[in-house]
Amino acid sequence: MITHITSERTWQKARKEGIYKSKSLTTEGFIHCSTIEQLVDVANYLFKGQKGLLVLAINEEKVEPEVRFEDLYGSGKLYPHIYGALNIDAVEGVFEFNPGPDGLFTIPPELKERRKK
Repeated sequence: MITHITSERTWQKARKEGIYKSKSLTTEGFIHCSTIEQLVDVANYLFKGQKGLLVLAINEEKVEPEVRFEDLYGSGKLYPHIYGALNIDAVEGVFEFNPGPDGLFTIPPELKERRKK
């Protein structure tokens, strides 16, 4: 299972079109993702305090484009990247993702349950 953070608006557009494209797909050639374990760090770094976000829980085995785990920034951590538009049938869960009062994120309870499986 890999995850991706997006806005509700972008996800609704993807559902209508049947395919998901992020801005980074155009600018960098891939969709940034993270593992469940990396999700909170990514969210707090890039989206601190932002509301109205969603987390897509993606079944990596169903993703049609290539998925590569890469360390593109010399962090010592491998992050999953999807090299193409994401087929939405690979998305097995969509969860509201809002920060707490302090502006920081925690893993949604539903994702915690998926991680245990």
